[in-house]
Amino acid sequence: MSLALRRSVVRLSRRGLATHAGQKDKFSKVLASGPSLDDFITGNDAVENEKVVLGNTSQPRLPSYLKTSIPTGASFSKIKKDLRGLGLHTVCEEARCPNIGECWGGGSAGLDSDEAAKKKATATIMLMGDTCTRGCRFCSVKTSRAPPPLDIHEPENTAEAIKRWGLGYIVLTSVDRDDLPDGGAAHFAETIMKIKQKAPETNVEALTSDYAGNLDSVSVVARSGLDVYAHNIETVERLTPFVRDRRATFRQSLSVLRHAKSEGVRITKTSIMLGLGEADDEITHALEELRKNDVDVVTFGQYMRPTKRHMKVARYVPPEEFDQWREVAERMGFLYVASGPLVRSSYKAKFFIDNVLRNKGTQRRGGQLAAAADDSLSRLTSSKS
Repeated sequence: MSLALRRSVVRLSRRGLATHAGQKDKFSKVLASGPSLDDFITGNDAVENEKVVLGNTSQPRLPSYLKTSIPTGASFSKIKKDLRGLGLHTVCEEARCPNIGECWGGGSAGLDSDEAAKKKATATIMLMGDTCTRGCRFCSVKTSRAPPPLDIHEPENTAEAIKRWGLGYIVLTSVDRDDLPDGGAAHFAETIMKIKQKAPETNVEALTSDYAGNLDSVSVVARSGLDVYAHNIETVERLTPFVRDRRATFRQSLSVLRHAKSEGVRITKTSIMLGLGEADDEITHALEELRKNDVDVVTFGQYMRPTKRHMKVARYVPPEEFDQWREVAERMGFLYVASGPLVRSSYKAKFFIDNVLRNKGTQRRGGQLAAAADDSLSRLTSSKS
């Protein structure tokens, strides 16, 4: 090695040692100026007041009333075990619904036998796969323009599974299938008819898509023998283009519900999420439009953001506001209203629909009695004349 090269190596080494020594001195000074062990032991106020904030503080914090306990109980465990054996997939599990314990337990709180609890229980089954052709900003279901083809054995297999399961109320829903000419309406209707053949005592609610406004498809499902036709408007008219897929419109959803009722469906039902930025007058307007289209049941629930990729929560609506909207909707003439932060479209559906059917029966009997009274009065009047 030449003398010049040796001198360069020595200079670089000294410079490195000097830099290392400088960093060490700097670290020592920082360490010396920081809190000591005595500060932590004695509870030094300066240290206590230093807080580290984690997470995204721009979003409202989750209120305590939206936190639920882990579901347990004999009925819940039995139904979950049955699901695995029957090969059924429920929205309740896949969407991590907070009410799964109540709905699967039938609201019995362990007081009923397993069979009695199952008769009171409700579950929501997803048909036509797990891939949707639309991309709503509130929904976590995966999307694709070309989902896998339909399983032609699904209607038969689903009906047989439900027969063996023995639940009193089943909600059938599906992804949007805009890739199919009828949107999957025939497949949906066939499943309902198979269930009614194999389990006639089971009430069936169909929570359908809007079928891209194809009312012929709505008719196919409406005439299948279901007990309740449900289609969710999701939000108020102004927010619809920002919340739902652009192919879904507020007016199109109203036409689906109106047409289903015109086909002879006894009960129509919809659901509205709150906390998306809607105003009170917009909610009132939505309810008025629903009543104009003869919708019987409405549910209100808090919007919960599935992931950070979905639209943010504008605010968490307090329980007392949900109570107020229930009162407003009931005064407008809805036969039944479910309203609360944790309420979802199919929340304890059997309980609510049983009440609706009872109300409708009372109305029908009242109408018959009134008609009989009018007839008797007219006969009495004519005999006197």
